Amino acid sequence: MKTIGNILWVICGGLLTAVLYWMAAILCCCTIIGIPFAVQLFKIGLFALWPFGSEMVDSTESGGCINVAMNVLWVLLGWWEIALVHLVIGLLFCITIIGIPFGLQHFRIAIASLIPFGKEIR
Repeated sequence: MKTIGNILWVICGGLLTAVLYWMAAILCCCTIIGIPFAVQLFKIGLFALWPFGSEMVDSTESGGCINVAMNVLWVLLGWWEIALVHLVIGLLFCITIIGIPFGLQHFRIAIASLIPFGKEIR
């Protein structure tokens, strides 16, 4: 079932979402300071490409206060807007019964894109 969900997800905009995340990541790689943000954008893009059957969980390796500081910096630089867009799209998908699974995936991506540091995809 998750394979069918992922195929429908990719056809209905998942590929476009992932490509936009990856393009933003490539732009962030232009500077050394942006590389940690690019790594997180690549991670979120991969999660946005195949969300059914995968999840973002807390990483097993300890990042300590660096992860907290980077998450605060992530939010202050305006990346919270990504989470807001996914929240709105998820609400729009949840209007119909057929769109509820896609809406729930957008909610999961919104949470992952709000505080991405210290997370990994499983």
